[in-house]
Amino acid sequence: MADDEQTCGKGLAEHAVVPRVMGELIAALAENLELHLPTIQTSDPAGRAEHAAYEKLIAEHRTIAAQLAAVATHMTGYRDLAMASHDMARMQDPKRVEAFGRYVKLERELVAVLQASVARDQELMG
Repeated sequence: MADDEQTCGKGLAEHAVVPRVMGELIAALAENLELHLPTIQTSDPAGRAEHAAYEKLIAEHRTIAAQLAAVATHMTGYRDLAMASHDMARMQDPKRVEAFGRYVKLERELVAVLQASVARDQELMG
């Protein structure tokens, strides 16, 4: 097999950037939430509720970030997977084609969401 021949393993490795970067983004969000904690006054019920909410979200975001990092590592590790035979008729299954179309649509939506988020966050930074 030539080095430039596309395989499913190479495809997995190429797409590993998605969960890797998403995991890094989620980890950075957790860090920002954590750094916000000391600013919350916990002397009243609203402050205690906000503090508790942030603590929960920090833990959840860290779990998600770790899982995404692990998935990205696994995907990268499959780069040299031997090429398996595929049923080409099933590759053209409308459900599979539709599912891939949904994935691409969501990629576009994520780009738009991130662009809006970056613009808003840059405003906050001044």
